[in-house]
Amino acid sequence: MRIVVIGGGPGALYFAISAKLRDAGHDITVIERDPPGATYGWGVVYWDDLLDALYSNDAESARELRAASVLWQQQEVRLRGETAFYAGYGYSVERAALLEILGRRAADVGVRVRYQEEVHDLSGFRDADLVVAADGAGSRVRQQGEHFGTTLSTGANPYIWLGTDKVFSKFLFDFRETPAGWVWCHAYPSTSGISTFIVECQERTWNGLGLDGPAGDASTSALEEIFSDVLGGRRLISESRGRPARWLRFTEVVNDRWHHDGVVLLGDAAHTTHFTIGSGTRLAILDAIALAQSLYERGDSLPRALDLYEKRRRRPMMRTQAAARSSMAWFERVDLYTDRDSVAFAAAMAARQGSLPPWRHQLHLLEQLAPARAAHRCYETGHRFFLARRRGEPLRSTSFAPRRAPAGTVPAARPRTEDLPAPQARSVAV
Repeated sequence: MRIVVIGGGPGALYFAISAKLRDAGHDITVIERDPPGATYGWGVVYWDDLLDALYSNDAESARELRAASVLWQQQEVRLRGETAFYAGYGYSVERAALLEILGRRAADVGVRVRYQEEVHDLSGFRDADLVVAADGAGSRVRQQGEHFGTTLSTGANPYIWLGTDKVFSKFLFDFRETPAGWVWCHAYPSTSGISTFIVECQERTWNGLGLDGPAGDASTSALEEIFSDVLGGRRLISESRGRPARWLRFTEVVNDRWHHDGVVLLGDAAHTTHFTIGSGTRLAILDAIALAQSLYERGDSLPRALDLYEKRRRRPMMRTQAAARSSMAWFERVDLYTDRDSVAFAAAMAARQGSLPPWRHQLHLLEQLAPARAAHRCYETGHRFFLARRRGEPLRSTSFAPRRAPAGTVPAARPRTEDLPAPQARSVAV
């Protein structure tokens, strides 16, 4: 089968790898408009369930990804300088490092990756059996007709995706009250020397702080001042791909149909989920595995294969997008909860996708005690070791020390799909 993949993000590359591993006879070309290593964004967050899926699907790239990742333990919520804690852990990897790993693996298995090539329409791919549109939320391929029944919804809060050379050991939410209103950050490590630093606020705060002008040095300087104690004198990094970061509003993408006439949507082109549940890259990779497996199982009929892919992924995505909408809406109304102390505020944040059971609330209260947090961390360390050994990680990879990304990636200034973990909404604050 001749397959053309439009877009060179993690989902696109991972689909190409997965399809080629299942059938080396596929002729697969990935077309990316940017040069190698160029990417927006900083760190990608993921959890053990994704590692399980990656090791089951392609242990080679999974080992490299884990080696390039850092572990963060514990989640911290600060409100007016007061701190509340959540137990829990996750992994982060710099997006550029992830793309380098997947790009190299794709080349190793025989996928052609063409960089710096714009695709304006599909007229040049009429001889392709399948076109995979993995070109993001603003997919040009998807926009070339009304076949997919696309609905776009825009969130209310402005946000900006930055980096910093301040290295965080935890996942941190810090909420600051300013004369113009509330502003907050989501911060977590990306590599051993870089952290991701997302700033979000309500529009009236954005206007009142003068952040509504052109993004760049002015915005960055203002945010460095607001979060000076969090950053500890370190700088915020705005420039990515030679341009300053832009203030954005989240766009939710929903499609009535995910495929039409030999074109199929994957990742953000098919669906988006708000960044506060930390699942975008994870969901794109699970899409990639499901599409590759569906083609493998129904290779005799492309329409049946694409129907199977959509059936497998649509229902889980409906639940996940509903959870993401609830999470986004909570942050858009955050000032309804800021009259509480930090512990009660953090509990409300954890319950933003639905009420917590009483036992979970009691556990949250217990986790505010240092001995209880230490005991929970010991349990999680053992649990991580068990999961790592079960999926076959090398012993050296189970120490969970922060890893250094592959050289040059730090910014300069055949399993059945139904056997893989079903995508669930992952709230970073739970």
